[in-house]
Amino acid sequence: MAHYRDDRLASSEWPEIVQKIRAKTPARLLEGRAGVGYRTSTQMELREAHAAARDAVRLGLDLEKDFGAAFIRKWDLFEVCTQAETKDEYLLRPDLGRQLSLASRDRLLQRCSTGNNLQIIVGDGLSVTAVSAQVPALLELLHEGGKARDWSIGQTLVVRHCRVGVLNEVGELLAPSVAILLIGERPGLATAESLSAYLAYQPRMSHTDADRNLISNIHQRGVSTDQAAVRILNLAAQMMAARSSGCQLREQLPPLTDSSC
Repeated sequence: MAHYRDDRLASSEWPEIVQKIRAKTPARLLEGRAGVGYRTSTQMELREAHAAARDAVRLGLDLEKDFGAAFIRKWDLFEVCTQAETKDEYLLRPDLGRQLSLASRDRLLQRCSTGNNLQIIVGDGLSVTAVSAQVPALLELLHEGGKARDWSIGQTLVVRHCRVGVLNEVGELLAPSVAILLIGERPGLATAESLSAYLAYQPRMSHTDADRNLISNIHQRGVSTDQAAVRILNLAAQMMAARSSGCQLREQLPPLTDSSC
């Protein structure tokens, strides 16, 4: 069967509306086709993205490699681990990734002060690639913004084999006003570098997803680190003022200024 080629879609002379749409999203829109399948170039791009996603999920956290010695010294970063002892166990047993190991609980209490306004936690999650790409700049901005608001900020810690629910245990142990978990998102075919920020007001072990707020898609083609820092800090301030978080609190976003499509 002869392959069908749509020369109009293959052309770089897109209609203006199509150019604007494609510029606004990393989704593979109007890629054209060869017969009933993708073009070879599109198929190769998909395979590359899939490989990057698989690598991001399987990659193990290495503080020295992912952040560098200077960054670790600057923030005095230290690592704790959940009850998931291996990457395979972490992927197969999400419940173990929501609880710290006994040794990690002790280390946390030795290294961290309690009762701060903010407690920032970095978790590897499902993409170490995202953590190494986004956290260095974002952590700096959060500290600068928090200090500008005269907030006390606890010692940042890094959690290996981390699930979102670990936020509750850290909150129970350190009793911050607001806890912030920066964690790698499950990678897709658009990017493997997307980070999420989960926030909760005075998190406790009894809390559920309904008690947390989320800012997601923090990456170069999504929410930038600058935008994310502003949104995280503003949301934390809302939580402190309202003394609540989760479904009871809606993030107050600034008005949109870009009216282009």
